[in-house]
Amino acid sequence: MAEVSPLRRRMIEDMTVRNLALTTQRSYVHHVAKFSRHFGRPLREAGIEDVRAYQLHLVAQAVSWGTVNQAVCALRFFFGVTMGRSDLPERIAYARQSRRLPVILSADEVARFLEAVWGLRNRTALTLAYATGLRVSEVTRLKVSDIDSRRGIIRVEQGKGGKDRQVMLSDQLLNILRAYWRLTRPRPRIWLFPSRDLNRPIHPRVLNGACALARETADLDKQVTSHTLRHSFATHLLEAGTDIRIIQALLGHSSLTTTALYAQVATSTISGTVSPLDRLNLRGSPPS
Repeated sequence: MAEVSPLRRRMIEDMTVRNLALTTQRSYVHHVAKFSRHFGRPLREAGIEDVRAYQLHLVAQAVSWGTVNQAVCALRFFFGVTMGRSDLPERIAYARQSRRLPVILSADEVARFLEAVWGLRNRTALTLAYATGLRVSEVTRLKVSDIDSRRGIIRVEQGKGGKDRQVMLSDQLLNILRAYWRLTRPRPRIWLFPSRDLNRPIHPRVLNGACALARETADLDKQVTSHTLRHSFATHLLEAGTDIRIIQALLGHSSLTTTALYAQVATSTISGTVSPLDRLNLRGSPPS
């Protein structure tokens, strides 16, 4: 095992004392390591022009703008916190990202998709993802003890951003989970969706792979990922008249602005909006 450099160890300690999520820590270390390899000299010698050159390098490599901004976050933390270079972070610019509307499945398409998922465990897990709006990483980390059938809720512990929340447990989902449990009865009874090593949960990649296969089997012409189920959950709730602040709480969004995006893809809401043209009393034929 390679020895961890003092600088990397210091950065990891800086992230640990700030209680950054492990996924965030891995991302930051990854991006700083890539910058270090590209820079080719001790990082203490790097300046704003070196960071800018690296950003241009990433753009030239045609990486996504999201990835560019992940690198920016990592470098701003590294130079500003670990290196104590307070002059640098604000000068490392974020890239402006275009906002694309998410892909949404209709109710019939969701049913077709879920029926095409291979394997009882995978189908049950993805059905739960749609029924609750959980992220796939949150689904895979659910424990048996998180299912509270008496209160009709599912506890989500330490979701994205290290936040706990609760989501609904519908009667239909509870019946599906009970049927799944009767047929599998995994031991030990820790993880709701265990991997082959029963002491560990399945990895999100397993469900992402199941999504790709189900999309082909269901012959859907839309790009479907596990996150599409979350988008569809929120949109279908909004179309059914659920208050947007309730949807925000169920999704675990910090900002209502993020949740409001679904108002742009809720077709029943859009098509049901009365156009001002319909309030006009137009007479006669248009001029020829």
